[in-house]
Order: sequence, then C-alpha cells, then structure tokens
Amino acid sequence: MQAMRIVAKIGTASITDDAGMIDDSAIARLADEVATLRTRGDDVVIVSSGAVAAGVAALGMSERPGDMATIQAVSAVGQSRLVEAYNVEFARHGLVGAQLLVDPFDFVRREQYLHLRQTMNRLLELGVVPIVNENDAIANDELRYGDNDRIAALIANSVGADVMVLLTDMDGVFTADPRRDANATLIPFVRSDDPLLSISADAGGSGRGSGGMASKLTSARMASWSGIRSVIARASRQGVLAGSASNELVGTTFEPHERILSARKLWIAFAAEIAGSVVVDDGARRALTDRPNSLLPAGVLRAEGEFESGHVVRIVDDSGEQFARGITSMSSATVADALGHKTSELSAGRSHVIHRDDLVILT
Repeated sequence: MQAMRIVAKIGTASITDDAGMIDDSAIARLADEVATLRTRGDDVVIVSSGAVAAGVAALGMSERPGDMATIQAVSAVGQSRLVEAYNVEFARHGLVGAQLLVDPFDFVRREQYLHLRQTMNRLLELGVVPIVNENDAIANDELRYGDNDRIAALIANSVGADVMVLLTDMDGVFTADPRRDANATLIPFVRSDDPLLSISADAGGSGRGSGGMASKLTSARMASWSGIRSVIARASRQGVLAGSASNELVGTTFEPHERILSARKLWIAFAAEIAGSVVVDDGARRALTDRPNSLLPAGVLRAEGEFESGHVVRIVDDSGEQFARGITSMSSATVADALGHKTSELSAGRSHVIHRDDLVILT
C-alpha cells in the first residue's frame, strides 16, 4: 500500500472531560491510532484543540473566561500541559511530537506560508508527529480563526494531505441533531456539489471548545476545494484513522472537488474575518463569474461597512446575495469616491477595487 499523508484534527470535547481536564485515555487512544499509521509508513499531522480548556482546569476556574486577555493567558497555561500529555503517550510508541503554533499570516503571506510548509515537511521527513494549534496566546485579532477546524483544512492544503479527518464526539453528520431527533440518520457520503457543503460556519459544540458541526462542514468544504478527501467521525471509534485512510465509511466522507484553491485563497474564502461588503451591478457580477477579471470601480454600486485597503470583504449583487470574497485594494471611503468612474478617469493606485489574484468566486 502506498504511503499516505493524514491530517487529523481533534476537538476539545474529545480530549477533555466535563471539568475541562485533559483526558489522558483519549490522548492515549489517539496516540495508538497514530502509531498504527506510522507503522504502515504513513505521515500524520495532529491539529489539536484543548489548550484553553486545559488552562481553565489547571487554574481552577469554574468556567471558560469571556475576555480575550484572560483567554490568551489561560491558553498559554494549558498549551504546555496539552503537548506534555501528547509527548507522554507518543513516547510509549517510540514517537516524537513537535509543537507547532500558527496564526493567519502563516497562510496569507507567501514567505511565511513557504516557511511553514518547509518546516512541516522537514518534521515529517524526520519521522516527527507535528502537533498544531492556533497561537491563541499572542493572536492580536479577537476573532482570528475561531476554531481549529479551518486551520486543519489549511494545514492539509499546505502539506498536500491525502485525507483530513475531523475527530469529534459525534459519529458524523446526521440528517438532524440525533440528540433531539430520534429519526435522525447518519449521512455516510457527501458529494463535492452537495448543498450541504455550502453551509456557513457558526458557533456551537460542547461549550468547552469554540467550533461546532457547521464549522466542520466549512472545513470539509475547504478540504474539498483543495482536492482532499475529508472525514468527520467519532474520536473514540476504534481504528478511525486507519479506516479513514483506507477510504472505509467510518463516519461521513466528503468527496474532493475538481476545483482546487491555494491556501491563501482558502483563507480569503473561508477563514478571514469579513470587514464589510462591496455591492456590484449585474454586469460586474457576470464579468467576475464568467472569467478571471478584477473588480473595477465602474461596476460598483456602493460600499457597506467601513474597511481599509487589505481587508477582506464580501462581494454581493444588488439583491444582497454573496457570490465572492476578496482582499480590497481600496478603503470604503475611496470606493465611495470612485463609484461609477472608468479606469481611465482614476489615478494609477485606484484602477481596481479588488485584483483578480485576491478574488475568490464562491458560486
């Protein structure tokens, strides 16, 4: 069997108990799964949540804090304990783990992206198991990614993974919430053009983490648009990683899409915080969706919200339907000044609102 590369993300609820303490048996079980894959010659990257929950428990807090400064401090306390738990369990199998903390700029700025990819590839060449988490302790943007699900998809894209596995406390994706609807049934397979993959991420989950099933669906869509098969499955299922790598139906499997985006465009489309909207006319929408064009001021009807050059914005038609996202080259004030003007009438620095290299069509 040809060696594979697997990215496995595990959520807070799957590696901590109800009090938020790290569940050593859960990490031991995951380490056993990783060891099985490594014995076959497969590469494995772990994306692990749980630092904040572990820090809350270590500090004896009764609940997760609400202010960002405390969350960041608590994360710093919990991160070392989380990695220590992984290293103890990996050592039973003669495996070595490596902590790798990332932030959004690692995927947006090409130099940092290439450096991150080089580091991860070298770790895998050395037989190390990278343990990735968002750098909560020093992140300067309150919303950041909001969860590790989307980070897992970006990491999978970066290392050229064959499969991404999102390990959770559910058996997969159901037709309804099985905790509330006895008739809910598991969806074993989702095709790349299924409307289920169009859902937007929102909050939810156990309360100990920051993601929910909708966030995992967004992550699955990101992986699909990277040409990567993905699986959502129960973390405690025996052989879940090996089964996922072998294309067994161990949960809900998502088919890879023919359309493949770069990590940077995945970040624009799914992971970036949205600063506002640019409303365009029907002609501009057709120009953008029919072929790779930049968005010019002549097709813009108005800007909504306040944003600066370099911010990510939605691109919507006059009915309010979003069909694209992009990094704007103009502030909202500059867009307002340039409305309706032809490119020839504007200065060189105001020739386009969004360059086509910074634009992602979502429909």
